[in-house]
Amino acid sequence: MTVLGIETSCDETSAAVIRDGTLLSNVVASQEFHSRYGGIVPELASRAHQRLIVPVVEEALAKAGCTSGDLGGVAAVHGPGLIGSLLVGLSFGKAYAYGLGIPFVGVNHMEAHIFSNLIDDPKPEFPFVNLTVSGGHTQLVAVNGLFQYDMLGETLDDAAGEAFDKVAKMLGLGYPGGPAIDRLAREGRGSAIRFPRPFLNDASFNFSFSGLKTSVLYYMKNNGLDEQSLAGTSELRDIAASFQQAVVDVLVGKTMRAALERRVRSVAVAGGVAANSALRRAFEQATAEHALKLFYPRTEFCTDNAAMVALAGHEKLQRGMASRFELAARPNLELT
Repeated sequence: MTVLGIETSCDETSAAVIRDGTLLSNVVASQEFHSRYGGIVPELASRAHQRLIVPVVEEALAKAGCTSGDLGGVAAVHGPGLIGSLLVGLSFGKAYAYGLGIPFVGVNHMEAHIFSNLIDDPKPEFPFVNLTVSGGHTQLVAVNGLFQYDMLGETLDDAAGEAFDKVAKMLGLGYPGGPAIDRLAREGRGSAIRFPRPFLNDASFNFSFSGLKTSVLYYMKNNGLDEQSLAGTSELRDIAASFQQAVVDVLVGKTMRAALERRVRSVAVAGGVAANSALRRAFEQATAEHALKLFYPRTEFCTDNAAMVALAGHEKLQRGMASRFELAARPNLELT
């Protein structure tokens, strides 16, 4: 079976082709212009998807060496995400499948992130604990098998990636903030400032990063600091490193506790923040200490992409899990 996957949940227009579980192509068109606004502008993102969706799909098919007539199914994300962005990819995917007379399947964006660790070999063995950490979501899930999930915890306010972006804005680092803080933190001291570790010792597996973000703001105010006075200083690097260390401690601490309680042998990390160098080092150390296997996707599969959507859709269609063409976009779609 050859499946076309489509991803338009936020600001990446992506299409990918998978045949019998093997990735043939993955094309991603990123909307770089949002950086001038300091964040994603939903209406502009939707309009950009409309301009890009046809050429991106055509490029994915060309790179895969196939035509629309070779397709056996189409998969597209139907939530969660920005409603205007979701509608572009979902509407295109349904219309494309309907016109070709082939099955269509909707894919949960968060489920697709779990599948990002199943694209390449080696793969985590079931059951495993998966942490998806991105700009819009932070979720900890027990993956018991294909399409078998137990939601363990998620963010109660700001996602980790969102906190990175907001703190980066305070520090004058621009958007997106995660990569900028990661680069600065390599030259700073993570122990310089003791920012709080929200919910680290809480009995639940939920996360909260809004208070941590506010702690950085108050630290700057109490010390008479702003982005102008901090520019290029060692204190800027220390703030970045200390904030990042607090986030990493919480993410790794919660995930490892879940893995040990669940008695799994594998831990997987997905989402854009999975590319953070400090987070990877901390997970490598923690999993090695407990003799657990660690998995995270190639960098190109950490951020939003259609390869993970195509793979999830391929597995669904192989099991007869096609969707009705009336499937609606759901910006707050839950994993379970």
